[in-house]
Amino acid sequence: MLELKGVAVDHGKLRALWDINLEVRQGEKVALLGANGAGKSTTIGAIAGIYPLAEGSIVYEGRALANADPARVVQQGIAAVPEGRRLFANMSVQENLTMGAYSPHLRAGVDAGLEKVFSLFPILREKRRQNAGELSGGQQQQVAIARGLMAQPRLLLLDEPFIGVAPKVIDEILHALRRIVEEGVTVLMVEQNVHRALNFADRAYVIENGRTVLEGTRDSLLGNPAFADKFLGLE
Repeated sequence: MLELKGVAVDHGKLRALWDINLEVRQGEKVALLGANGAGKSTTIGAIAGIYPLAEGSIVYEGRALANADPARVVQQGIAAVPEGRRLFANMSVQENLTMGAYSPHLRAGVDAGLEKVFSLFPILREKRRQNAGELSGGQQQQVAIARGLMAQPRLLLLDEPFIGVAPKVIDEILHALRRIVEEGVTVLMVEQNVHRALNFADRAYVIENGRTVLEGTRDSLLGNPAFADKFLGLE
């Protein structure tokens, strides 16, 4: 479904990614792991069309995606939920959600989309007329994920979705994510907590200094001394 080969990204004169290689198959849950500053968020941004590539290629569903406009990326079925949520604090929950369906081809399905995300996150139906800035951190994160789902993605990119979220709400979000995967949405998630990521994902990639250095299932990574020595202290 998605393949990155030799991806490099520059932030001005600074190279942020040097050599990212990964593959996400349809229907998978895949995690990106690594220390702060390793390049995980930049990788998500490159897929979403936010950062142009200096080198390498991104192929999505058989089509080159590198340096595509972010709006075109959304139209092709990819939605990104950024770190920090980036909600419109003075707009209602429902208005924020509706913003996720801004593309013309999605507008006819807004009502159905709202019903779907309200079924995934029932608290949002209750809070739908409340300003997003008045919600708890966990509720705001649910709004951010639900807004991404309003774009009807086939691939959902999540960047650190559990920062500032209470454990109970994390469990609710993970349950919702498993539901959407069962319904056909593929998930690529950046997560700092290694054990949480590996309990959720089918496979994971480890990024270090802008390079992909390890890949595997939960069991293969936990059984790899190089992984255990370097990365199990990331939480």
